[in-house]
Amino acid sequence: MLRVQPIIALLLCAFVALPGFGQTQSFAQDPSQGMVAGVTRPFRAHPVSALSFADSPRIDKLMRAGSIYLSLRDAIALALENNLDLESSRYQPKLALSDLQRASAGQLLRNFSTTVTQAPTSASLGVLSGASQVNSAGGTTTSSNANSGVLSGLSVQLAGSTIPNTDPYFYIAGGFYHTTSIETSTEFTGTDFFVQQFKNLVYGVQQGYWTGTTVSLGLSSVYGSSQNALTALYNPIDSATASLSITQNLLNGFGLAVNKRSLHKAQNNLKAGDLTVKNQAITTVAGVVNLYWHLVTYNDELKVSQQTLQLDTQLYEDNKKRADLGAIAPIDIIQAEADMKAAQQDVVQRESQVLQQEMILKNYITRSGLDTPVIAMARIIPTDHIEVPPQEAVIPWQDLVAEAIAHRPEIEQNQIALENSRLDLLGTKNNLLPTLSVSATLANNGQAGSVNSAVQVPILNGSQQIIGYRPLAASDLNSSLLGGYGTALSQVFDRKFPNYNIAFTLTVPIRNRSAQADQITAELSYRQSEIQDRQLHNSIKLAVMNNWTALRNARAAYETSAVSRKLADETLAGTRRKYDLGTSTILDVMIAQRDDTTRRLSEVDALSQLQDARTSMDQSLGKILDDYEVTIDQAMTGQVGREPDLTVVTPKP
Repeated sequence: MLRVQPIIALLLCAFVALPGFGQTQSFAQDPSQGMVAGVTRPFRAHPVSALSFADSPRIDKLMRAGSIYLSLRDAIALALENNLDLESSRYQPKLALSDLQRASAGQLLRNFSTTVTQAPTSASLGVLSGASQVNSAGGTTTSSNANSGVLSGLSVQLAGSTIPNTDPYFYIAGGFYHTTSIETSTEFTGTDFFVQQFKNLVYGVQQGYWTGTTVSLGLSSVYGSSQNALTALYNPIDSATASLSITQNLLNGFGLAVNKRSLHKAQNNLKAGDLTVKNQAITTVAGVVNLYWHLVTYNDELKVSQQTLQLDTQLYEDNKKRADLGAIAPIDIIQAEADMKAAQQDVVQRESQVLQQEMILKNYITRSGLDTPVIAMARIIPTDHIEVPPQEAVIPWQDLVAEAIAHRPEIEQNQIALENSRLDLLGTKNNLLPTLSVSATLANNGQAGSVNSAVQVPILNGSQQIIGYRPLAASDLNSSLLGGYGTALSQVFDRKFPNYNIAFTLTVPIRNRSAQADQITAELSYRQSEIQDRQLHNSIKLAVMNNWTALRNARAAYETSAVSRKLADETLAGTRRKYDLGTSTILDVMIAQRDDTTRRLSEVDALSQLQDARTSMDQSLGKILDDYEVTIDQAMTGQVGREPDLTVVTPKP
């Protein structure tokens, strides 16, 4: 029984190295089953699902007679399902999970990004607007400072005390050796050249722990070590040595908090990855809302321009008839024709702006929609219109700032950055300490061999005189050392020849300049992170205050423009009546017509700015997802369960 227990202990230690004893679950589940698959799983590539660039079926359900009848809710749903910026951000939690698995093995972290891509800008009006929009159709990228700083990413992992490798590993080495040595004296070997050959095998298992402890258990064996020495009593010889070694760091590299700092950072980055998706979802939804309402605005402006063209055309036709009758001068026809041509040009430009805005919006809410001719050529018909509440909610800006601080994901990301910087400080401060380690080694040795028949033993008579020589016999040797490899293993596990060793190692750097520089750099990086956190709080407060002011101003501007538009409508109607009665000139009508068009466009623009101010306020408060009923689960999975809205165009009041 005493022999069986050590063998079982060695087998159990080797069994710990199997993949079933991993400290964390695999990032991707391998469908292979069976014992062989379980053993080979750590050495095979784990499958990662392929990316599909097919659009969700929602857009096909919104198609009617070559047009896309699109509500704002469906535009947001399409963006959640298809937007590539949001889809790219969904890989951040997966990358963070992979990094967590890496950190669980005691390895260095890779770079982690919290980049957020902004939405594209809307189409501009002008002759060169098409060329400019080609370059601005893609979003710009901005990065939050969740992992910013001098020591962010991979570079920080190179500083600080060494992190133990906690993945157990099994090692094995062996070989066959043959050596020949020229001997200048035959006294020790009995031969002019010493020939030795043997086979050896070394194997074992080693495991590191978060406490800074390293445990190694191994067995080295030498098989059939034979030689041509005439003085060796045993030839060939088999030997074995089993050893258990434990090393513990006592200063540098000691402690759970220090050694698990990368693991804790990886766990923090998991939260930061989820917040990145949320932040990207906020940005994407706000971008879709702005693009959608800008399309509505451009359509309204196009309608105003078309109405102006219709009135100018009618005025031109009436003037031609009056000129034929001699009621007006020919110069009035030229003036009316010039206004009509200007109105035609304005209609063409605004139609181009609407088409550009539709392409930008379709590109933002689809993955490959522009590659599909049906979708690329389809016109978007917005089914919603901007609604103005009777009055804006009166909320003190102090309460709005508090709400923004509570809901903005960047705030929590910054706290994660500060926590990661503090974890970096642990490693760099611990690395200032000298290296002191204590180790204990327990080894059991065994050796057995066969009788070397080449050795001649003298034959003595009763007077102790040599009367002859005979070959060496087993009775001349220690019987406990006779045998093969099994006898050597028996001696090992019986602990017949034990060795004990306790030692310590102390390494003291004299100047320690590199560790001091790392510690100072980490301290400075932490101070930078604190500054960035304060800057973020200040910028959020300023943004809320600015949006609060902009919303009030936009509301006042819209109400003023609405009153001015009504006045311009009445003025134009009165001027036309006077013109019909002959008490007003064609110039008066044209001036009133231009003023009315300007007031109408100003009202549409003021309404758009009011909506933009409201969207900016919701985004700065971090509650735009709640306002449009977008859940975090929808943002994380890209799946919106509800059916598309009915394709009913709501008439604008």
